[in-house]
Amino acid sequence: MILDLFKLDGRVALVTGASRGLGQSMALGLAEAGADIVAVSSSGGCQEIEALVCETGRRFWSFTCDLGQPAERVGLIDRIVEQTGRLDILVNNAGNSQRHPPEDYPLSEWYQLLEIHLNASFDLSQQASKHMLPRGRGKIINIGSVMSFEGGLNIPAYAAAKHGLAGLTKSLGNSWGKRGINVNCICPGYFETSMSHVLQDDPVRGPQILDRIPVGRWGQPDELAGLCVFLASDASNYMHGSTIAIDGGWLAR
Repeated sequence: MILDLFKLDGRVALVTGASRGLGQSMALGLAEAGADIVAVSSSGGCQEIEALVCETGRRFWSFTCDLGQPAERVGLIDRIVEQTGRLDILVNNAGNSQRHPPEDYPLSEWYQLLEIHLNASFDLSQQASKHMLPRGRGKIINIGSVMSFEGGLNIPAYAAAKHGLAGLTKSLGNSWGKRGINVNCICPGYFETSMSHVLQDDPVRGPQILDRIPVGRWGQPDELAGLCVFLASDASNYMHGSTIAIDGGWLAR
């Protein structure tokens, strides 16, 4: 049966940045499809997603880690596997964004943003591969952005990081495809989250963005869950190195 391909029963999924927003919705979607969930966040405030996952009957673990600090990432996947017994799915979602004109962009923020978006994603993927490659299977899902294709406005570090993440997805997909690991990238457009309200409520940029989205609205976080489940499941076994936009038609405009 085709729907059986989407089942994640018995698998363990790690989602970074799972305490809120898109990460929380993807973690819940993976749990509803049958996966046990590991949430990693810098704040450790994962009580809400823990309750939601437990309502599905799935197991839940929470790890606090500032992924923007390389020292805190050392051995993270090994510690997780010690607790869970396995790792089948990695969703590199954690991130943030800062807006400054390029001529005034602080280098400290540039380095920090690339560290958490790009360096941490490679680091965790490399760590996860040590557990996935011996088993000959695994799913790695990077969370890019429509800014993986565009330059945006006053977000040079974010655009550079998301372009880099798309390239990393292709490179890892090439290297690990024959060895059983699928690496793909989801590129969301404008979604309603606690982090997006500043932009959404801006009296100038808010209407400009909304007017360009063909579907006429911002996305809801739970609308990302289905694509994440697909890429985590056996239904996507022939997908390697793909970057997939989910943007209400933004890039088609």
